[in-house]
Amino acid sequence: MSMKKAEKIFFVSNLTEELKSAKSVILVNYAGLSVKAQQELKKRLTEVGAKMLVVKNTLLKRAGEAAKIEPEVLTDTVLSGQTALILAGEDAIASLSVLGKFAKEFEVPSLKVGIVDGSFQDTDSLIKLSNLPGKDALLGQLLGTLMGTSYGLVGTLNANTQRLLFVLNEKAKS
Repeated sequence: MSMKKAEKIFFVSNLTEELKSAKSVILVNYAGLSVKAQQELKKRLTEVGAKMLVVKNTLLKRAGEAAKIEPEVLTDTVLSGQTALILAGEDAIASLSVLGKFAKEFEVPSLKVGIVDGSFQDTDSLIKLSNLPGKDALLGQLLGTLMGTSYGLVGTLNANTQRLLFVLNEKAKS
């Protein structure tokens, strides 16, 4: 079903605004993704505050240029084949993590390029980022590391205090 010119202009305008406001913009090749798997991926992305849009490459290029997306994302090489757009509103890495797990499970979609928190990312970088744990897990690991250090310090100080008390008690007995 083709769009009329007025519909295309309206669509590009809306897409431009979404691109400007997104925390991350990831392009994927969704060739080989069944309709059922596509629905499952959209559901998982929605759970982390992201969404998947299937967009014509020419319309995506126009919206991307209007939104001042980095030129590396809009090359003809990237915008070839079946391209879907993943837009993340809140957590830029969570949507990548969902994509990474989904791709391991279903072997599609394949990551093309993207912009994560304002920085261009090639395919290899996106794959590395998709293997990172979520923001909450990383914060938990950091907190565990910080708390572990303080518990170690408290234990060391406590041990020295106990040794001093032991020496004083022995001295008092003799």
